[in-house]
Amino acid sequence: MTLQLAIVLPTLDERDNLAPLVDRLDNALGGILWEAIFVDDNSADGTAEEARKLAQADPRVRVIQRIGRRGLASAAIEGMCATAAPYAVVMDADHQHDPALIPAMLAAVVSGKCDVAVASRFVDGGSAAGLANAQREKGSQLANQLARKLTGVELTDPMSGYFLLPTATVRALAPDLSAIGFKILLDILATSKEQLRVREFPLQFAVRRAGASKLDRAVAFEFLVGLYDRSLGQIFPTRFALFGTVGALGVVVHMSVLWLFYGHITGTFWIAQSAAALVAMSFNFWLNNWLTYRDRRLRGMAALAKGWLGFCAACAIGAFANVAVATLLKDSGVHTFMAALAGIIIGSVWNYALSSRFVWGRFR
Repeated sequence: MTLQLAIVLPTLDERDNLAPLVDRLDNALGGILWEAIFVDDNSADGTAEEARKLAQADPRVRVIQRIGRRGLASAAIEGMCATAAPYAVVMDADHQHDPALIPAMLAAVVSGKCDVAVASRFVDGGSAAGLANAQREKGSQLANQLARKLTGVELTDPMSGYFLLPTATVRALAPDLSAIGFKILLDILATSKEQLRVREFPLQFAVRRAGASKLDRAVAFEFLVGLYDRSLGQIFPTRFALFGTVGALGVVVHMSVLWLFYGHITGTFWIAQSAAALVAMSFNFWLNNWLTYRDRRLRGMAALAKGWLGFCAACAIGAFANVAVATLLKDSGVHTFMAALAGIIIGSVWNYALSSRFVWGRFR
């Protein structure tokens, strides 16, 4: 028999879930020649090392340990492109996705009944009981409605993270996939020039077995990021758009702090202006770290302190460029508003370039 199926499992701090999951796969996939590929984003808990230990005893287990790269969507793409198996299934490693669905999903795709098999929480027979709360479930349903309009595919759960398809399809689409702030299934469906035929299978979405959920409020924001990337991302890079949006909010914070300090706390303008600039830069750093660079988020006091100092330094240089360009244009006869706008744009591009490279690691 030849290799038939790759189970791609993006991981971040899932060490205690790995061995039990391999056992569940072994029990569920009798008669299928498979391999499990754990794509680990350099977990602090030793997930990659645990996967290597499992691989020593079971050659069906592989691990890709990613250094300096993070994000579920990009991990799923790397895993699917790294296998020789003709089919791949993407699923979570936290035991919320039941491996018992895989044989039926694989049979449907192999037989040509569909191009993509999707495990759905919301189709008849499925359940979203494993979601953290009712608010999360309502939010997921709203995102599904928007996703259907974007892809044109009638699905009950296009935001599902559990699906199976031919690896050739992924390799063909990979150069055009966004891999940022987007559910990978939705990205695949929206990218394909030919509408993919999809069949859904009822999923009883379970409670995670061990560890803490990686989901936070920024996940909802990721959906909007994906919509932007698909519509305007080719005109203005997605991260730059996010960076600029955060910067605009920072202006509001700056003006608010300036109003509070100047005349209320101190009558010296430069002190008030300095305080406002420091608070605004700190706010921008926090929000960019939480949203714009969520997949490369700095964690821990040392990393955050170093990142904050680097961000402030980058913004100081950007502010100088802003003022210099605006002043030069104003002195050359350009209207004040247009000169100021040009300075803001130059400063923003500079800040984005420097902070992307020196604070959050590399350009994207």
